[in-house]
Amino acid sequence: MEIDHPPGPAAAAPAAQQDAFDLEAYVSNYSGHARINRLLFIADRSVGNPLELEALKLAADTLKQQTEDTQRYAEVIERINGRAGPQYALDSEWVERVEQTAEQHRVRLESELGVYRSNLVKESIRMGHNQLGDFFYQRGDLQAAFKHYMRTRDYCTTGHHIIHMCLQVVKCSVELGNYVHLSNYVMKAESTPEAQEDSVVMSKLACASGLYLLEQGRYKAAALKFAGVSYELGYSFQEVIAPQDVAIYGALCGMATLTRAELAQRIMHNPFFRELLELVPQVREAVSDFYASKYTSCLNHLDSLRSQFALDIHLHDHIASLYQSVRNKALTQYAAPFAALDMNGMAAFFNTSIGGLEKELAALIGSQQIKARIDSHGKVLYARKPDQRSITYQQAIKAGEEYVRNTQALLLRASIMQHDLIQKPAGGGGGGGGSGGPDRPDRGEGPPGRHGRHRGERRGDRDRAGPSEERGSILGAMGTAVWNKFGSRHGD
Repeated sequence: MEIDHPPGPAAAAPAAQQDAFDLEAYVSNYSGHARINRLLFIADRSVGNPLELEALKLAADTLKQQTEDTQRYAEVIERINGRAGPQYALDSEWVERVEQTAEQHRVRLESELGVYRSNLVKESIRMGHNQLGDFFYQRGDLQAAFKHYMRTRDYCTTGHHIIHMCLQVVKCSVELGNYVHLSNYVMKAESTPEAQEDSVVMSKLACASGLYLLEQGRYKAAALKFAGVSYELGYSFQEVIAPQDVAIYGALCGMATLTRAELAQRIMHNPFFRELLELVPQVREAVSDFYASKYTSCLNHLDSLRSQFALDIHLHDHIASLYQSVRNKALTQYAAPFAALDMNGMAAFFNTSIGGLEKELAALIGSQQIKARIDSHGKVLYARKPDQRSITYQQAIKAGEEYVRNTQALLLRASIMQHDLIQKPAGGGGGGGGSGGPDRPDRGEGPPGRHGRHRGERRGDRDRAGPSEERGSILGAMGTAVWNKFGSRHGD
């Protein structure tokens, strides 16, 4: 199977495969804004194909039935442009009625919030901001909804209030693409004791974290997050993500980045994630084949799903890199057991040409993923055996250098302690160098005592003292300032 370059952001998926795509069954897994956003994204990716009009019609129906977003409804009807008949013409009466009702509702909610603020009742103020946030969310004003949900933070009095606030902020952040706020509020919710006791809440937070990590391209961390989602999540978070998405994202990221041991532990033998994989049989088969080293079957399954994944609002930008990583791992694991491997048979196994396989293997060797060399004339891949003699020699040198470094550090510490070059707290009383008690003059500034010299004399001695081998080693480790102090003590 050859890996072709993925289509650009505005490119449409193949029309034949789009016709086989069951759009209604797909979007039935979502509700509210998630359903609308995915439909409009599919319409954008399917311009000029029948799937575009079908997606726009379903989006118009959802906007009328589940939201009060008249502006977005008008935009969708304009995009349909009469292609779906009079049934999908602009419903001016509905728009006017919703606008009038929404304005009255907004005025009432804002006046109630003003009363709550004057009464200084925290719970009422929190509820008022929540109601306004829900109102603006229904109207499609995500920035205003986000602002009101954020304002409830100062009025949360229980852990459940904090969790609700964080989940509402997360929901808006996903739609706005504000993943910085998403990450912050996920961590805030996870630190709440009530959240840690609720597996459904923790699964929602894990999904949100997984989306953030997927967006950042941190596929291994995303795989671990999605693999930690419990099947109990069900469709309780369908305004953001469906359980099928969790299985797809976790499986793809896992195959691309996890080791075989991690794949077995986190994906294959994880009972909770296995339940999610049952919702997407083709992905389940692909993961099973990958783990069983049936790479041809695995890559064929993934290739048949590529057009569908290209219509996913969160996954489409990462398809090329994830697919390439899965293929690279398959090539690496296939070649690992062999000392010499016939590239003709390997090319047939991976459904590619000799030239294409040679380029792929050369790239993997250059990136140190495969330790081998290619015989281009004989079309044989030879494993590069490590030179155990050289490795042992390098390890011995490294151990000797570490021993010398540790010994020098111990000698330096002993010399510092011997020559009293330790800073002691003021007023510590007694002891050698450093400041003494409040009644004790500083060394070198008082009259000649038991040292019998003034500062000037000691400086002269310091200038006359010559560095010995021992002093030179200390000078190299401690610097000029330590050497000056050390030399003065020997001058004494």
